[in-house]
Amino acid sequence: MSEEELRNLPYILIALVAASIVSFALSPAAIRVAHRIGAIDQPDSDRRIHREPVARAGGWAVAVAFVLVGAAAIWLTTSSGLVSLGRVDAPKLAALLGGVLVAAIIGFIDDRLQIRARWQFAGQIALALIPVSAGITIGFVYNPLAGPGQSNFLLFAPSSGLPALITVLWVVGMINSLNFIDGLDGLSSGIALIAVSTLGVLSLIQGEAAVALLCGVLAGSLAGFLPWNFYPARVFTGTTGVMAVGYALAVLSILGTAKYAVALLVLGVPIIDAFWIIIRRLAHKKSPFTPDRGHVHHRLLDLGLTHRSAVLVIYGICGALAVLSLVLSTAQQMYTFAGFVVGGGLLLLVLTRRRPEPRTNRST
Repeated sequence: MSEEELRNLPYILIALVAASIVSFALSPAAIRVAHRIGAIDQPDSDRRIHREPVARAGGWAVAVAFVLVGAAAIWLTTSSGLVSLGRVDAPKLAALLGGVLVAAIIGFIDDRLQIRARWQFAGQIALALIPVSAGITIGFVYNPLAGPGQSNFLLFAPSSGLPALITVLWVVGMINSLNFIDGLDGLSSGIALIAVSTLGVLSLIQGEAAVALLCGVLAGSLAGFLPWNFYPARVFTGTTGVMAVGYALAVLSILGTAKYAVALLVLGVPIIDAFWIIIRRLAHKKSPFTPDRGHVHHRLLDLGLTHRSAVLVIYGICGALAVLSLVLSTAQQMYTFAGFVVGGGLLLLVLTRRRPEPRTNRST
């Protein structure tokens, strides 16, 4: 690391610790609120792993800690001249922090009322328009077919509408990838922690202190919540947390020097799980949102792994992909992700054929 990067590191670590303390302290309050309003996940089907009622909407602890500590950290470090916002101007910062709160509210409505998937999806699309309105868009993608002398990136003119469209798809896809993998205690929150930590390290190396600081705050918020969420969970992140964290990850991966190739690779497991689950459901002439017991974590349990072991195995895979994302070039990241999608999909296909078709129920 350069001297400037090392100078910024202590402030990022302080913000991370502060966020973890706030999140840890808020988690019991989130549990009490969930019980008071009836946001409880009941073990009412064979797809449910837990056997006792567990509070939902614990993601409020993560969302509130991220917004409060993130806003305070940015204000303190930038006003004192310790950290420069760089490309993260005030509208973009407001879109990130404000969007997380909006995402948590939309998710909380589902945790409390269990709304239909179509309305959740509509809320996700509306949510994805927030960063677009603030100018946070994906303006280019890697071009694997580029020849000698050609640019390795495809640029999109803002007037074409493609940056806005791709950004909306990116945000919605990120949220649903976390949603699909959120089936075991601590799984989605742990994967998100690995992903945002990787984005933070890369942002720091690239000299994007403000983005690294915000990634550190989100990492701390997730780390403080994880002890309450890890097996055996006393609270679930719920749709509240899935929406808020998925949105934050999607936006943070675009801010500064776009790092969505890194996010794709690190989040390879949930992305593959969501992609192949949708393909399988469509192949069986079912809605992509029809819930079942066919996710990758269910398959690991079917192989005889314990709840905790299945989570740790997926953590290990995501950790290995995180290390690869830090040492590979953009082209290598994309090729590795493509190979992982194909290989992981074939593995899921084999595991699926070894088991009877998953039964369905009301939960996604």
